[in-house]
Amino acid sequence: MAERKRRSLKKSALRIEQNGSHPLYLFSLTAEELMSVADISRLSRSDAGKLLGYQRAEVRRHVQDIVAYLNSDEILFPNSLIVAFSSEVTFRRNRSSEETDEFATGGTLTISVPKDGESRPGWIVDGQQRALALMQSKRSQWPVPVNAFVADEVELQRDQFLRVNNTKPLPRGLITELLPEVSSPLPRQLATKKIPSALCDLLNRDPASPFFGLIRRASSGPAQRRIAVIADASVIQMLEESLNTPSGCLFPYHNIATGETDFGGIWNVLLAYWSAVRNTFVAAWGKPPSQSRLMHGTGIRAMGRLMDRMMSGVHPRDQNLRARLEQELELIAPLCRWTCGRWEELELEWREIQNVPRHLRLLSNLLVRAYLQVRGGGP
Repeated sequence: MAERKRRSLKKSALRIEQNGSHPLYLFSLTAEELMSVADISRLSRSDAGKLLGYQRAEVRRHVQDIVAYLNSDEILFPNSLIVAFSSEVTFRRNRSSEETDEFATGGTLTISVPKDGESRPGWIVDGQQRALALMQSKRSQWPVPVNAFVADEVELQRDQFLRVNNTKPLPRGLITELLPEVSSPLPRQLATKKIPSALCDLLNRDPASPFFGLIRRASSGPAQRRIAVIADASVIQMLEESLNTPSGCLFPYHNIATGETDFGGIWNVLLAYWSAVRNTFVAAWGKPPSQSRLMHGTGIRAMGRLMDRMMSGVHPRDQNLRARLEQELELIAPLCRWTCGRWEELELEWREIQNVPRHLRLLSNLLVRAYLQVRGGGP
C-alpha cells in the first residue's frame, strides 16, 4: 500500500533578504496551523547537562488574560509571532515579483506538516503565550501575522530569543542561563552577565564544586529543585560584584579592555574559598534558606564580600590554599549564627536576616570588620 502523501501548508508570503543564509518571511497562520508546524521549545537540560531549548514555562495567568481578550467582541490582534523554521521550508516566488519591491519578493511558502510522532519544522521564538491563548480561545481559526526566519542552529534561535526579549520582563534566571550558550556579540547589559552566568553553571554542574547540584536554575526539573536550595541569582550577583568591582578578588582575572578572562585562576579561587566555607560551616551547608541563612541570598553575597577581603591576604597559587582559607574562616566562625541563635551586634535573630540591601550591608560589614579585627588589620 502506498504511503499517504505528506500534507503541506501553502501560504502567500513576502521574502525579505537580509542574510543570504537566513531568509525572512512575512505571512499569516491560524493558531491551529501554527501549532501543527511549530513547537514551543521549553528550557531543560539533557542527562549530560547540555542546555536544551530556550523558552520559559507557560505563564498561566498571562495566557488566561489574553484568552479573555480574544473571546471578547470587536478585537484587533496585530501582534506578530516570531517563528524559526528549519531549512525544510521552501519558497517559490511569483512570476510578477520582479516588477514589485526591490527588497521584498512575493511568492508561496510551503511548510510540511509532520505526521504523528515526527518533529515539527518550526519553533516559536517569541509569542508562546499568545499562541497558547489563541488555541484556547474561540479564535483558533483566526489568521495572525507571523515573522519567520530560517535557522537550523538552536544557538541562533537562542540569540534571537534573547534579543527579542531584552527589554521585556523575562525572569532573570532564564536570561542568565541562556547567555553562556550564545556566542555572537551581545548588547552590553547582557554581555557583562555572560561570564558570571557561565561560572554559576559550572559551579552547579562540576562534581568538584561545593555548589554541585545545589543551585536552582530555570532549567531545573522537579527532582533537581528538591535539592537545589540556592537561587542562581544570589550566586550570579556574588560573582558579578567580585568580577566588576576593582576591590573584588576576581577583578584582576578579567581584562575589561580586551575581554580576556583567566577562567583557570577564577575557578581556583572559587573552588578553594567556597569549599573552605562548606567545610567550616558543615551544619549550615546544603540546607534550605528557611533552615540556614548561609544558603540565603544575603548569606551567599555577604560571604562573597568576605571572600574579596580574605583573598587579599593570601596567595591564590598557594598549594594549601583551601586549608589556609579554612584557618582564616575559623577566626570568624564563632560569630556566625546561620542556623540558630542571635546576631548580637546586628540585634537580629538568625531567621530575621532578609534578602534586602540593608541586611546585606549590615551582615557584610559585620563579617569583614570582625575578620579584620581578629587579624589585627582593622579597628
